[in-house]
Amino acid sequence: MATFEWIIVLLLGAALLAALARRVGAPYPTFLALGGAALAFVPSSPNWTLDPHLALTLFVAPVLLDAAYDTSLRDLRANWRPVAGLVIAAVGTTVIAVALVARWLVPGMPWPIAIALGAIVAPPDAAAATAVMRQVKLPHKLLKILEGESLLNDASALLIYRLAIMTVLAGHLGLGSFAPVLLLTLAGSLAAGVACALATRPLMRSLQDVPTALIVQFSLTFGVWIAAEAIGLSGILTLVAYAMTVARGGGRQMSARMRVPIFAAWEIVVFVLNAFAFVLIGLQLRPIWQRLEASGAQAHAVVTAVAVLAVTIAARFAWVLCYHAFKRWRLARRGAGAARPSMGSGIVLSWAGMRGIVTLAAAFAIPETLPGGAPFPHRDLILLCAFVVVLGTLVLQGLTMAPLIRAFGLTDDDPVGREIRLGRTHAYGALIEAIRDEDGLAAKLMRKQYAAVVDLNASHDPATPLDEVPGGPLRRRAIEAARQRAYELRQEEVIGDDAYRVLVQELDWAELSAGGAR
Repeated sequence: MATFEWIIVLLLGAALLAALARRVGAPYPTFLALGGAALAFVPSSPNWTLDPHLALTLFVAPVLLDAAYDTSLRDLRANWRPVAGLVIAAVGTTVIAVALVARWLVPGMPWPIAIALGAIVAPPDAAAATAVMRQVKLPHKLLKILEGESLLNDASALLIYRLAIMTVLAGHLGLGSFAPVLLLTLAGSLAAGVACALATRPLMRSLQDVPTALIVQFSLTFGVWIAAEAIGLSGILTLVAYAMTVARGGGRQMSARMRVPIFAAWEIVVFVLNAFAFVLIGLQLRPIWQRLEASGAQAHAVVTAVAVLAVTIAARFAWVLCYHAFKRWRLARRGAGAARPSMGSGIVLSWAGMRGIVTLAAAFAIPETLPGGAPFPHRDLILLCAFVVVLGTLVLQGLTMAPLIRAFGLTDDDPVGREIRLGRTHAYGALIEAIRDEDGLAAKLMRKQYAAVVDLNASHDPATPLDEVPGGPLRRRAIEAARQRAYELRQEEVIGDDAYRVLVQELDWAELSAGGAR
């Protein structure tokens, strides 16, 4: 019973911290990290543990699928150079820099373990950064670069991590063993992900019940990951390919009745997983701290963790600013007409390196023992470093990101808004054309209503909110009056609860269609 009570308390605490974060304009993972750190100092907190083999699957798979499903292939292609630089070069720079510093501060740490530590702290969690950037209207290009990085840098960093851990567990893994692993992982994982999406598409199209569809989606998410890992592929790459293929081919067949609750459920699951990742790592800190204190390595471990945090931030700055300087120099040679990236955009991109759930899950996933039964070397130190990097970057960078963007005057010219208006004009134009030959009263009303939608969006009036519809305020006021009357009828027992719920559901959908989702 105590475990259940703690789960309720921790979920409520996470929800309140997230609400506070949104009120102050900070990314909610920042406040979750602070709450997780506070748990280490609660004497009566539970002593929960998690199977290391389960950590990556449980925490990363659903979060990764959610991000991959929303990723734009067009934007990835348009920004492939900076994204590839961050995914490959920035991650590689961070891994090397952290490994060198770890070896310098802990001379007894083997190279594979130092590289694994670098790979754990290398991938930024751009979800926290983009949460802030959407609030302050960062330029669309920078936002898309960060979203593309967040999707793919996990794959590059965790591939390095996987090879390093394999080397530790096997004792030795030569260069001849790396090449087949890399080739099989890269090509095989992408092919397997696409194949799984195509194979499961008929099943997903046949589901018309929301609970059933959700259970099947979650089962396939974990099943694709587990199957890929079981045959030696990369769960991350396979799941990314799977989700992007599903998003490109299967969404059109899903009805609105299913899409709205399913998307809401995925959003809740991602939040709960983030909350429990920070809770579990926070609960591990106290025993880790006690073991380090007993061995007399407490002060040295703190110095190492802080140094790893500093190097992690500095390595991203080094790569991004060097890349921006080279790009500015190359464009300057082309002539004055070439658009050059500003120094402010480079600094903001460098500062947007907050770490999150992937770093925590990778640290959790380190085995507790070696094949012979001996403890995994420096596991406590790695867990401490991972949490300090996550906490430090989320607090230092997360709370200062919005002021930094405003200080450099970076603004968004709203290309997405222009495309939405263009899309509405064409889509609703097709709708009008489809009922042009109908003569009934309903058809006439629909033609007038949707012609107003086309006119409103074709005007491109920047003063009109993007999610406003013709007559939206008037319709919402009328709908609120209808909802109040339905409530009064139930109170007077003129209608029962069943009828009342049907009326409210109809009015809710009408309010959403009238721009009430804002």
